[in-house]
Amino acid sequence: MSLTSCFDTELLRRYDRPGPRYTSYPTAPQFHADFGRHDWEQALRDSNDDPIPRRLSLYLHVPFCTSPCFYCGCNKVITRDRRRGEEYVQLLKREIEASGSLIDRDRQVVQIHFGGGTPNFLCPAQLGDVVGHLSRHFGLADVPDRDFSIELDPRAIAPAEVAELAAMGFNRASLGVQDYDPDVQRAVNRVQGIEETEAVLDACRQAGMSSINIDLIYGLPKQTPRTFALTLDRVIAQRPSRIAIYGYAHLPQLFRPQRQIEASDLPDAETRLQLLGLAIRRLDVAGYQYIGMDHFALPDDPLAVAQRCGSLQRNFMGYTTHGDCDLIGLGVSAISRVGECFAQNHRDLPAWSAAVEAGRLPIWRGLRMDHDDQLRAALIQRLMCQGEIDVEQIEADHAVRFEDYFKDALERLQPMFDDGLVSCRGRRIVASPRGRMLLRNVAMCFDRYLGQHEPTRFSRAV
Repeated sequence: MSLTSCFDTELLRRYDRPGPRYTSYPTAPQFHADFGRHDWEQALRDSNDDPIPRRLSLYLHVPFCTSPCFYCGCNKVITRDRRRGEEYVQLLKREIEASGSLIDRDRQVVQIHFGGGTPNFLCPAQLGDVVGHLSRHFGLADVPDRDFSIELDPRAIAPAEVAELAAMGFNRASLGVQDYDPDVQRAVNRVQGIEETEAVLDACRQAGMSSINIDLIYGLPKQTPRTFALTLDRVIAQRPSRIAIYGYAHLPQLFRPQRQIEASDLPDAETRLQLLGLAIRRLDVAGYQYIGMDHFALPDDPLAVAQRCGSLQRNFMGYTTHGDCDLIGLGVSAISRVGECFAQNHRDLPAWSAAVEAGRLPIWRGLRMDHDDQLRAALIQRLMCQGEIDVEQIEADHAVRFEDYFKDALERLQPMFDDGLVSCRGRRIVASPRGRMLLRNVAMCFDRYLGQHEPTRFSRAV
């Protein structure tokens, strides 16, 4: 059944409330300073002793941008001083050395992702310096399924530089677009020509990058169904292998740049639903497969293949392939997960820099999962990636009686059964095609921490 035929405006309106995006469970607000650097170092050492060493995914955060995009809630530093990029590279290399020294070299790195900020704030030579340093201190895999990706701002990279990135091993790129309409772009302080974006897109293809993603946002100021339809038509014509369509979360109390946006320019709740419905219909007709949340991919893209074969993963990079990997985050604010431990680096650049300069891993906070966390994390991961909960598997893996252990959660879930968003198939709880639009809401029923945080910490579900 197509997602278009299951788009139910009334149900989406009724379930549109704030909640986590479940890039982890427990979510980052549960991390605490009692879990520190020494705990994380021990977790890294212990992970080497697994009978079958887990492969690795590396995330590197580059925080710099030359100008603020008003919608952005990412951890970033606004500067035009390129010297800061070189200073950052040198410190990042020291963190790479420190982390790499705790990891056995036989543990293959099959996934690398540079995010930000704007990773291409760094020039190709600087990025190459970092990649080369990674290869000296980690075991970078030379396997067909390796995924080395980078987020690119098309306004800040020349097509010729893309070939240099490909020569370093990058085989996937994510291009920030958000919206092609000039009025919307001016309202969010991100003026970006279609032609310059297409030039970078073409350069990625010519360089042999096998997967290209385009990011869009619905709910931005000045957006209308008419203008957003034009953006969607242009992006679909560009035929990226993946498209991410995020709902703009207006949280000016948390993100200072958003205070530059006039609230009166934002689409109302009804228009936001129209924009989302429009995107789903257009992508459905164009042949894109709905992965979950805000991700779409062509059927032959590795993300869609991973979902079909059960190796899809949801983590701090969103939906990714290589669900069998431990994740090590490098750079300011980066988050890691190894085994049953999470760790987050210092969020502010001075604190991160001071720790690295002192020869310490720059850990700010973290968490060691208890049995309940592990159980719920496995359940929520399967739900967010495959749209179902395997009751028998949960019981076998965690030695619980599901109906007793989750009695309260199942009571919270009952309205979703009544609305046809989930159903039982044997001993599986399965999201219906309509329910797949609201997987966050299903997961919230099983989140034992949810009532401990103000709703304003989270974006809305739709």
